[in-house]
Amino acid sequence: MKANEVLETLKQRFPNEPEYIQAVTEVLETIEEEYNKHPEFERVNLIERLCIPDRIVQFRVTWVDDKGNIQTNMGYRVQHNNVIGPYKGGIRFHKSVNLSILKFLAFEQTFKNALTTLPMGGAKGGSDFSPRGKSNAEVMRFCQAFMQELYRHIGADEDIPAGDIGVGGREVGYMFGQYKKLTHVFTGVLTGKGKDFGGSNIRPEATGYGNIYFLQNMLKTRNQSLKGKRVLVSGSGNVAQYTVEKLIELGAIPVTLSDSDGYIYDPAGIDSEKLAFVMELKNIERGRIKEYAEQYGVKYVPGGRPWGEVADIATPCATQNEITEEDAKTLVANGVIAISEGANMPTTPEAIKVFQDAKILYAPGKASNAGGVAVSGLEMTQNSERLNWSREEVDSKLHSIMDDIHENCVKYGTEADGYINYVKGANIAGFLKVANAMMAQGIV
Repeated sequence: MKANEVLETLKQRFPNEPEYIQAVTEVLETIEEEYNKHPEFERVNLIERLCIPDRIVQFRVTWVDDKGNIQTNMGYRVQHNNVIGPYKGGIRFHKSVNLSILKFLAFEQTFKNALTTLPMGGAKGGSDFSPRGKSNAEVMRFCQAFMQELYRHIGADEDIPAGDIGVGGREVGYMFGQYKKLTHVFTGVLTGKGKDFGGSNIRPEATGYGNIYFLQNMLKTRNQSLKGKRVLVSGSGNVAQYTVEKLIELGAIPVTLSDSDGYIYDPAGIDSEKLAFVMELKNIERGRIKEYAEQYGVKYVPGGRPWGEVADIATPCATQNEITEEDAKTLVANGVIAISEGANMPTTPEAIKVFQDAKILYAPGKASNAGGVAVSGLEMTQNSERLNWSREEVDSKLHSIMDDIHENCVKYGTEADGYINYVKGANIAGFLKVANAMMAQGIV
């Protein structure tokens, strides 16, 4: 397999899908050498079969707003690969959603889920509908209309969606209720449910907590700890909130948060009281992060991202491609020692190269943010057993899974000079598990 030839073919087939091509490029370039150790893969054209989704479902979503006007959005589900388990991946509601973004996310999810060691395939879905500025009633009607079509393509042993950007507990609850009404079945078809109806303890916290557990493991390879480290965090949603919570618990000092309007910088650090304000602001009032600056009298930069501030660690928890090459150069110049991704593909390829050339610790999202889907997998297990595990039990399993992911990254990513290339390690570990399962199951 020659990665550049495969990529050229994919670019010709899918010319208007830059995010998808970016995600595939990163994986193919890092697994090429390993792939070519297995001539049996090439004989069955495994790489092309692995890059192209099993199926893509597209549909129109028609719903009624509070003024009685008929609104139309697009709905999607990309079922990428189910060779090691049923399709599993989030649903994203955001105006930026398109097929390229969902294909990249589903492709990444396939390897991320393989890394967790749990039996889950990869998928992703969503809509260009944005809950921002909508009433609860409008969000409910949209979710019900969305599920009116999606329910035909999912199931507890077929495809189990979860939340993502724009889809939290409220949206999952509305979709679950509609699925139940349409099918007459109470089953674990969605994860991220409320604890009163099948949800798991620490599922909301899992992506943020897992991100920091992975970061801890990276720092240990250089005999460092989080205590006293100043940390730049982007985003202010679920992942960012619980990343900050765990940082505070472990003695670090988170100093930034952001949303699509700008970022705040709090030199004194975001403590538990300030985090509670953010959670109320974002989860209940659906407000903007600039209100934090107004409340606490700190710096707010409209339209900006926090990567120019001085700190020891950065953890992007907002969205794809939020750290550019210039941002990366600034972070390195400012002395950052580690980057751990809470979001999916938040760092551009050029920025990743800057971090790796500088030999700083850099964790790709498919490894460091796998905690969310890991606990989704644990929620699936609890639903199947009709049991509910304690918070401590789930947290212990999550910590163990993140430790295992880190160990696999080190196994496959350690280079001759001792530097751990976590991108290479994560990609090879996830790829080999999926590839071996595909070989065992034949040409299907």
